[in-house]
Amino acid sequence: MGVRQNEFNLLECAGYVGIILFYGVLYFNAPVSGELLILAALVLMMFVYVFTYPKYEANQIMSALFGLVYVGVMLSFIYQTRMIADEGKYLVWLIFICSWGCDTCAYCVGMLIGKHKMAPRISPKKSWEGFAGGVAGAMVMGAIGSFVVGGPLGMWLGLAAVVAITSVFGDLVESMFKREAGIKDSGRIMPGHGGILDRFDALLISSPFAFVYLIGAHVLLENM
Repeated sequence: MGVRQNEFNLLECAGYVGIILFYGVLYFNAPVSGELLILAALVLMMFVYVFTYPKYEANQIMSALFGLVYVGVMLSFIYQTRMIADEGKYLVWLIFICSWGCDTCAYCVGMLIGKHKMAPRISPKKSWEGFAGGVAGAMVMGAIGSFVVGGPLGMWLGLAAVVAITSVFGDLVESMFKREAGIKDSGRIMPGHGGILDRFDALLISSPFAFVYLIGAHVLLENM
């Protein structure tokens, strides 16, 4: 029972409608709660589930909703960070640079001196030494960014650390999904690099944390 994996279906359409409305609300700054739109998308999926029964299974509904939140909603915090005052455009670049830089530094340090495995059952090549090197590398980039742009050093270092730490976790989450699915890459759109999620998996987790950190940092700086 169920649909073929490659079939474009009504359940996917319901998810796309929900995320398009969600981004529309963000873009136009409409006075509508994003949570209500996600709830509306879930109800729309339920309509599809009920009125096309038995084409879909309950686990497919849950997977579709999870995909909508995990990819669509969480990645939206990149855009929301961009809209933070005038410095948003610099902070977005810092998130990207720190995330990818952390991955590169962690790989290099791990290859050189990595001995203690972080999560061998999920990602055998990741080590705690590489993790420390990745965080340190990201913070160096944060310091450089603060110097170039002129932002508060403490805030930029803190952002770099938050992005680095959560990026590693985001990468492990995606690795776990792929391991459970028995696949090496999330897609084939970029030969040698896998799918789009393989390039942005870390950002899916780090961008919401970065946004919350920045909002808190701005409130703290305004009250000092």
